Amino acid sequence: MDFERRLFLKLALFTGAVTVSPFAAALFWPEPEGRKGGGSIGVKVDLDRARFLPGRYGGTLLDATSSDPKTFNLVLANETSSTEAVGELFEGLTDVDVKTLKPVGALAVGWEFKDGGLRWVFNLRRGVLWFDGKPFTADDVVFTYRDIYFNPKIPNSTRDSFVVDGKLPEVRKLSSFQVEFILPSPFAPLLYSLAAPVFPKHVLEEAVKSGKFMETWTVSTPPEKLIGTGPYRLVKYEPGQFLVYERNRRYWKFDQWGKRLPYVEKKVKFILPDKNTQLLKFKAGELDFYGVRGEDYPDLSRGERSGHYTIYNLGPSLSADFICFNQKRDALPEWKWKLFSDRRFRWAMSHAVDRKGIVLTVYNGLGFPVYGPVTPANRLYWDPNYPKFPYNLQRAARLLRELGLKDRNGDGWLETPDGHRVEINLLTNSNNQARVQTGAIFKYDLKRLGIKVNFQPLDFNNLVDKLLHTHDFDAVIIGLTASVDPNSGRNVWMSSGQLHMWNPGQKKPATKWEAEVDRLFEEAAKTLDFKKRVELYKRAFWIICYQQPLIYIAAPLSLVAARNRVKNYFPTVWGTYKPERIFVEPTGREGV
Repeated sequence: MDFERRLFLKLALFTGAVTVSPFAAALFWPEPEGRKGGGSIGVKVDLDRARFLPGRYGGTLLDATSSDPKTFNLVLANETSSTEAVGELFEGLTDVDVKTLKPVGALAVGWEFKDGGLRWVFNLRRGVLWFDGKPFTADDVVFTYRDIYFNPKIPNSTRDSFVVDGKLPEVRKLSSFQVEFILPSPFAPLLYSLAAPVFPKHVLEEAVKSGKFMETWTVSTPPEKLIGTGPYRLVKYEPGQFLVYERNRRYWKFDQWGKRLPYVEKKVKFILPDKNTQLLKFKAGELDFYGVRGEDYPDLSRGERSGHYTIYNLGPSLSADFICFNQKRDALPEWKWKLFSDRRFRWAMSHAVDRKGIVLTVYNGLGFPVYGPVTPANRLYWDPNYPKFPYNLQRAARLLRELGLKDRNGDGWLETPDGHRVEINLLTNSNNQARVQTGAIFKYDLKRLGIKVNFQPLDFNNLVDKLLHTHDFDAVIIGLTASVDPNSGRNVWMSSGQLHMWNPGQKKPATKWEAEVDRLFEEAAKTLDFKKRVELYKRAFWIICYQQPLIYIAAPLSLVAARNRVKNYFPTVWGTYKPERIFVEPTGREGV
């Protein structure tokens, strides 16, 4: 199982991997559905007791991912297949400590704010080198924000996370190692947003000036052309086979014994779309990590000692799969748009989701039904009073009748008042078996209601293209990664956002409730009182739960198996704690 090295401060479509969380505030969680009294599951990591061993240089870590990247350009990436591929190559001014969930310095060593928080001065880390040996300076920071993220000709999710009242910060260089951000109004999540990757001016400036940035750093770019400051460099990419990374020998981090990090010399990430293939390779000792599905757990738990691996229990996932019905008017027949845009229809569909049954059958009881974007593990934003739509086909049928849907010709399928058979094309990604199984269950229950579902699993990158570019879909089962601060989800929840999946990029809110969510997110971004910010976001999440634009299904228990040869490994649901400290005991198995 691949864990992202840092918490990306945007939401991205994801294939189903364990992902990071917004402000989970506890090291305990409720028992999974169907497992009450079932005994302990896996090893729980207590970061307060984490102790690092002196590392050993060398070795190869063997991992897997389920899809090829769509791009090597992180600015344009909206899917984890891309962010996982090149995330470790780059760093931001800040990072997030997964132990405290607070921002810490990365390419910035410190900061101070002035004028009531409207001016922020950042002192940059000296001695940092890009992969090509050029020094990192303030010019790179100003270029990254002014010419890339804040460039209106380069649409990107990071830009969305910095907008307050329709305005962006100004960024200026004070010296070679000092920059200033001037804000249009107080901006509470600034330090979290500044974890966005910084890029080299000397490499990308010409592409921006010539208008070719959107075609820069594609998957056909030779890996040596990808210049970052991170702990690993991409050195080889064979589409459909693997990605190979090597240690950045000039990386700026050191351990407490004065040894330069990271320790591991090479990483290999095999591209294995089929989860069962990943499982077989893990059992055969050909992978060091494996994200454990509920169905895998009984067998894998019995083989821990003989297989020389450990299963870690990270608690409930802080992301959950959902069903989204397309509400983009020009992408649908008028009758479908009217139907999908009606809240009563979405309520009916939510009542038709057998969440508990899905937890028991798809996740082997190792999961939690959810009804909105906040899962049970997110103690800060979880509220038991959020609206819920329990499985109830009778109530769903009643709502559909209210919409005038009934079987008018006796063929067993519902029709609209103007005679259209209610037929839905449902998509998901074929390399996620849990979503495929969920789709089959949902299709069966909708058939019982008289709704015909054409269920089609697709290649993940093909699916993402339909969702984000052509909008050629009726409904989809997919998931989103989470981020530390809810403001980083603006590109999903704000009506103008690129990942406002049911109706993206609105020039003005299409509905009153979307306008209210916009207002709450804007107000929360400017509210410095933390408790008030939490309440504003909870009000926004209540509206989202009530309206059901995304019909959330279940949060599986996050389990990962890791070989015992992997030392200093402390996984959490928010990411791996200090992953540069990981080292491996030699086994003679050195990968590609």
